[in-house]
This record gives sequence, C-alpha cells and structure tokens, in this order.
Amino acid sequence: MLIFFLVYLGGLLTIFSPCVLPVLPFVFARSDKSFTRNGLPVLIGMAATFTLLATFAAIGGAWLVEINQYGRYAAMLLLLLMGLALVSPSLSERLMRPFVKFGGQLQLEADRQGSMKGSLLLGVAVGFLWAPCAGPILGLVLTGAALKGASPYTALLLMVFAFGAATSLGVALMAGGKVLSILKRGFGAEQWIRRGLGVAVVAGVVFIALGLDTRLLSKLSFFNTTGTEERLISRFKPEPSTISRESSSIPPLTGATLWLNSPPLTARSLQGHVVLIDFWTYSCINCLRTLPYLKAWHEKYRSQGLIVISVHSPEFAFEKDSLNVRRAVSDLGITWPVAMDNDYAIWNAFRNRAWPAEFLFDTQGRIRDQHIGEGRYHETERLVQKLLAEAHGAAPQGNRELVDVKGAGVTAATTEMQRSAETYLGYARQENLASPERLVQDRASDYSSPRELEPDQWGLSGKWLITAEAAISVTIGGSISYRFEGRDLHLVLASPDRKPIRFRVTLDGKAPGTDHGTDIDANGNGVIREQRLYQLIRQRGGNRARTFRIEFLDPGAEAFAFTFG
Repeated sequence: MLIFFLVYLGGLLTIFSPCVLPVLPFVFARSDKSFTRNGLPVLIGMAATFTLLATFAAIGGAWLVEINQYGRYAAMLLLLLMGLALVSPSLSERLMRPFVKFGGQLQLEADRQGSMKGSLLLGVAVGFLWAPCAGPILGLVLTGAALKGASPYTALLLMVFAFGAATSLGVALMAGGKVLSILKRGFGAEQWIRRGLGVAVVAGVVFIALGLDTRLLSKLSFFNTTGTEERLISRFKPEPSTISRESSSIPPLTGATLWLNSPPLTARSLQGHVVLIDFWTYSCINCLRTLPYLKAWHEKYRSQGLIVISVHSPEFAFEKDSLNVRRAVSDLGITWPVAMDNDYAIWNAFRNRAWPAEFLFDTQGRIRDQHIGEGRYHETERLVQKLLAEAHGAAPQGNRELVDVKGAGVTAATTEMQRSAETYLGYARQENLASPERLVQDRASDYSSPRELEPDQWGLSGKWLITAEAAISVTIGGSISYRFEGRDLHLVLASPDRKPIRFRVTLDGKAPGTDHGTDIDANGNGVIREQRLYQLIRQRGGNRARTFRIEFLDPGAEAFAFTFG
C-alpha cells in the first residue's frame, strides 16, 4: 500500500509543478459551469488520456514519443479553437467549419450548451498537454513496467497517479468556480470573464507551442517539485543497487524526453555493438572532466563498433531546459547520442545513484563493467579494447596504445591535492553556512558574512532569497564569501531570464590576477550569460587555503553549488 500512497502523493504534487501552469487556463475555462457536467468530465478525460498514454509508453517504446508529439499538436489546435470560441463565437464558428468532421463543431456545441461529451473531449486534449508534467515518482512506475512488463498492476498505479493530480485540480477548479460566481454576481461581467478566459486559453496554447512551458518555467526552481519527489523516493524506497552481473540485456532506454545527435535508440538496436553508457549532467564538474576521454574513445573506436551514449539526467531545474542542454552539447563538442532523461526513467532503469557513472556492455548486451565517478580511464579503455577484439573474433592485444587526453579549462583533469567538498547553496542540501542570521526559506531576507571564516565555511552578505535549490541575490551588491582549499573553484550560476548579470571576484581581498579562471579576467570581472558551471579560480601556485568572494553588480543572480578541483 505504501507505493500507492507515494504515487498518489506524486500526482497531488503536479499542481505545484511549473509545467502544469499552462494547462490551468484550459481547466478553469469551464469553472463557472456545473462541476458535475463540465469540470468532472474534464478531469476524467484528462486522467484517462494520461493513463492511456503512459501505459502505451511503458509498452510501446520510443516510437510512441513521436505519436505523443503529434497528439500534443492536435490537442493544441483543438484548444486554440476553443479559446477563440470563448473570445468570439462567430469568429470561431467560421474558423472551425473545415474541422467539423474532426469534432470541431462538437466542441463548439459543447461550449454553448455545456455538454458532458464536449467537456470530456476538452479533458482528452488537456491530457495530451499534461502528460509530460510527471516527474521522478512516475518515472519509478514506468521503469518498473519497462523492467517487468506492463500489467494491470502498472495500469492501476498510473490511474492512482492520475487520480492524485485530478484531485488537486478538482479542488482548484471548484474554488475557481466560486470566485467566478462572486465576480459575475457583483459586476455582471460574464461576457468579459468568458473573453478573458478565452484570451488565457489562446495565450496558453501559444506559450506551449513556443516551448516556453519548459524553457521558462524550468527556471522557477523554488516552485519545482522535483526535489520534494526525490526526497519522498529516498525516504520510502531503498538505496538503489548496481546492475546485476547476471543481466543479459541492456536496461531499457525508453522514457527519454528528447534525443540529441541521434534518433531514439533501444536496447535491441544496440545488439552487436560494444556500448558505453555515461550518466552526466552539464553543470557537474566531475562529469565535464570525463568528457575528453569519452570524446577520444568515440573518435578512436566508433569505426570498430563502439557506441557511446550520454544520458543527461538533470540535477537542477534549469538542466531540464532543452535549449540549455542543446547549447551545452554544442559548446562541449559532443557528437555522440545524448538522451535527455528529465523524468529519470533511464536513471532508475539502470539503478544509478551518482554523476558521472559509466556502464560498459558487450555485444550480447551483458554488463561487463560499471564505475562511478572520475578515474580508472586506462582500465576502462583496456576493457573496451578487449570487448571489441572479442566482437571481431580476435585475441586482445595487451599493449595496444591508449588515448592521450589533455583536457582544457573546466575539463582539465583534477589533482590529488587536498580540496574542499562540493557545497550546495539551496536549503535542501545546504551545509556550513556561517552567516549569523537565521536561514529563512523561500522568502527574501538580509544576511551578513563573518569577518573571518573557518575552512570550508561560507557566508552571504546582502538580501538573498534562499530556495531549495539556490541562493538568489535580490538586490545589487549581494555577495558570497567562501574559505576554500583547492586548485580550482567553480560555481554553478544562472540568470533567470538570460539577462546578463555582472559580477566581480576577489581572492583574499584582491583581484585574482594570474589565478583567475576561464570565466573571469585578471581583475576578477565576469558576466553570467548562461545557466551553467563557471570556472572562477584556477590557482597557478598550488592549492593553499584562500578566501574567495564574489559580488553581484546586478540583481537576480542564482547561485546553486560550489565545486573544487
């Protein structure tokens, strides 16, 4: 019963997820009508469509992704016509005449008469748009279906998830209906309310069609429910184990939200190849330092039958943005297939638990090696050579030359010297904050940094908004200080609207000079332009303890995590 509670709770949480916001206008468009004949059928249609799509996804594999996209396009067209009908019934009647055979007239009549069939049709359309909003909890359900096969039990879990979401939307819908009734009684504004809802529906369709639902809402990190869902999963689900050595097939690669540099790949399509699967996320410094090796192996061994696949499983909300990932893939020179795993479906199928992680399979799909973290590059390459030799029926050559890798900038290899630990600034995983003020969650507050910091301590100065994922500088002049040890200091930074944000860095109160990183100059000046990891310090003379300070000269900077090398 615990899994049913967890799944239902995951469904309830979707109402707070930013990606569900564009769907709300379509649901509220009928909130001024009978809940039984209008609101309830919308929720039933939405939940049924979602359950059907998710069940097919568990069974059908990657080809359904394309069908789902066509379904979204059809749903957007239908909802656009509905929005125009709300704004101007006469205009929508003319526009919808060519689509009578496809249900356009039915929907127009449904809007005029409050038909239950029309409301159900609206729910079906909304279901196509809402389906991608599911997060890690649903990923567990789909992963179980992919690993063990779809079953009535899987369908029941999906229905419970959909019922949880419908419950929260139903409460919001009934509350919205009461508000509209008050407005109508007080001002007699039914026609204007109707048109206003129509404008909201049309705006929502445009919002979704332009991809703004994922590109912009992914930045609202303190509204994002992923962290909450992951904490629920970690509490109720045991720590995942590694793939069994007895496994005779590559775990499913279905569930990716997008494939880059390749059409969707499946375990079956990879048969006969040696396959190296790398789990990464583009703001992870450890992941970035493995890329030169992956790139060298891809270039050297792909003609011999090696396929490298990078699975991008995001750590922060902005890493779910396909534009951000596309830019990172291009800037980093990644030319091999990349699967965007925003729902952690592949992550869970592999029972993975860290970034980076490498899984190496032979031509029969058997797991031959798995490794978490950096290092062991020579051992991995030797095994790749051995498996390729086996694939070609040749004896492995023990003295074959290994690739010569020299990373640059953030991809340069780490050192073995003492360094500070990775430090998160959001309250969900925050440690060692030395500011004397009480931490206030999700509300702007003033902080001050101590004059002296102990090793690995950090402090805030100025007005900051602390969310689960990040610390956000609210005013000009906000700063972060850190007493660190290590050759390199990196900081994951973002500008919520991609507007340039200037900052200045000092080391021990002075400009960094020759110890500046690749993202600042010798005077310590830099600009946040993308949501990514920034290299701010690279010490040329060892790794002695230093006091780092960054001051933001424009408001709105988001700081997520420090990493060191």
